[in-house]
Amino acid sequence: MAASDKSVDDSLYPIAVLIDELKNEDVQLRLNSIKKLSTIALALGEERTRSELIPFLTETIYDEDEVLLALADQLGNFTSLVGGAEFAMYLIPPLESLATVEETVVRDKAVESLRTVAAEHSAQDLEIHVVPTLQRLVSGDWFTSRTSACGLFSVCYPRVTQPVKAELRANFRKLCQDETPMVRRAAANKLGEFAKVVETEYLKSDLIPNFVQLAQDDQDSVRLLAVEACVSIAQLLPQDDVEHLVLPTLRQCASDSSWRVRYMVAEKFVDLQKAVGPEITRVDLVPAFQYLLKDAEAEVRAAVATKVKDFCANLDKANQVQIILSSILPYVRDLVSDPNPHVKSALASVIMGLSPMLGAYQTVEQLLPLFLIQLKDECPEVRLNIISNLDCVNDVIGIQQLSQSLLPAIVELAEDSKWRVRLAIIEYMPALAGQLGQEFFDQKLRGLCMGWLNDHVYAIREAATLNMKKLVEQFGAPWAEQAIIPMILVMSRNKNYLHRMTCLFCLNVLAEVCGTDITTKLLLPTVLLLAADPVANVRFNVAKTLQKISPFLEASVIDAQVKPTLDKLNADTDVDVKHFAAQAIAGIAAEMELNVFRTAIPPCMGAKIEAAMDSKLIVEPPRQLEAADNDILQEMNGTAAEPPKLDSEC
Repeated sequence: MAASDKSVDDSLYPIAVLIDELKNEDVQLRLNSIKKLSTIALALGEERTRSELIPFLTETIYDEDEVLLALADQLGNFTSLVGGAEFAMYLIPPLESLATVEETVVRDKAVESLRTVAAEHSAQDLEIHVVPTLQRLVSGDWFTSRTSACGLFSVCYPRVTQPVKAELRANFRKLCQDETPMVRRAAANKLGEFAKVVETEYLKSDLIPNFVQLAQDDQDSVRLLAVEACVSIAQLLPQDDVEHLVLPTLRQCASDSSWRVRYMVAEKFVDLQKAVGPEITRVDLVPAFQYLLKDAEAEVRAAVATKVKDFCANLDKANQVQIILSSILPYVRDLVSDPNPHVKSALASVIMGLSPMLGAYQTVEQLLPLFLIQLKDECPEVRLNIISNLDCVNDVIGIQQLSQSLLPAIVELAEDSKWRVRLAIIEYMPALAGQLGQEFFDQKLRGLCMGWLNDHVYAIREAATLNMKKLVEQFGAPWAEQAIIPMILVMSRNKNYLHRMTCLFCLNVLAEVCGTDITTKLLLPTVLLLAADPVANVRFNVAKTLQKISPFLEASVIDAQVKPTLDKLNADTDVDVKHFAAQAIAGIAAEMELNVFRTAIPPCMGAKIEAAMDSKLIVEPPRQLEAADNDILQEMNGTAAEPPKLDSEC
């Protein structure tokens, strides 16, 4: 008897723990217990889960929102734990309660789980258990239950009998006419989804009147959701019906007094175009598109500007060029000089895509002047979007025409007197090089990139060195060996110490992408040569460079060439040179020691030892020294002498 009592106690223990934790004051404990519901259900078994756990959960739905959210999520996956689809109805009561709470996120998750559970019901059980739940939600006193009801129509409707279908359509109509805007908004949001499962005859007779009513609602938040439903409805109807039943409402939405509704029309315009077909597009949507392109609100113009390419691509091929030239381009020209930068940027991201549609002649005549304006725009995003899509134009008009028209504008920007403009062009250069190809780059743009390395502004020189690295990643190390490394090495002999330092900075980044052979054969000798430079700034940057390129050198090369040079710098008369030389010696030694461990230690121990070794690589940070602005003037005059030591130049 005692053993039997003990067995009962053990079986009750999981539910006792759950109840105890659910009543705990700590929210995290309650949340953790909810997340363990599936484990508790498995321990209890299917029958006790149905008879004890589910009723208990139904009675305790008064908690923090995050706990309720976790509960709603868990219950959606509980069907197998209560005995399968034939017992899925046991999950409906707690989910119905959760679908009526005030917090929107919880309600949405409860409706999602209800949809999952409803789909697992048989058609007979659906009418017996789920449809009554839907009807209770529809007739609920609070708007929360009625908003949740809107999400259940599409999952119930296809599997019920005709009388129940009629009842569901009547209930949905009731929600579309609800006095609470939140309910009408929920109905408008689910209208398109419901329309997909309703028979065509009832779509015309029942749902389209609801759609028209919602599109004329006094709340713009309801009207804009009706636009989304418009797309779904138009896809379901024949062309003639679309023209008579949908288009009048669509025209009304395109000229709505609320910019938010017009914005939604702009966002969905291409989907609408595909739904209605080419003829209705030509007659009705082209004028609506023009109207949106000159909208008073910048947000609307920006939204519709992003659709220019796709809208034109979906035009009837027989009249495509004519419609673009006569009906779209005049409005696009106005947007090119729009006062709002977001509108211009949005247009610049797609306008190049018109070139393949218009062909070479019209691109040169109509589009190139617009591209030139955008290339000189003060907004950097506009310039970037044009440069990033030059390949579209290149494929149409050819590289020769492109070099004669757009590249002069790019070169002009690259030599602009404002350094920030030059900086912007440098950042776009790798993308431009990738589009134009290596041969064209070498002919037209390589000299420009090398010239930036000698710019009198440090930010430009710094960006130019990073640009070199990206170009090598684009074209490969053999190209770098032939095309740019010889020109960079020449800078090591320049009389101006700033140019010699720029040479070091370039070698730093090129070693990462050129590989061991080129680094050892071409880069290292120049670095070692500069170790004897008369300027201390150059010498301590040699020490830093040797440390940075050492991972790309063989151990024998480090022992034979790098270490003797660093030892010599460690004995330098300048305190800063000694500091960075010592730092480089310690860093290289630690890296080499770590590499030995990486190759010699078994993988199972490697992680712990490597973590310990990595800590040895942390050395004292370099000292920051003040910069002297007159270096720029000295450099421009060619009179830069022994400088103050500028660590910031690294």
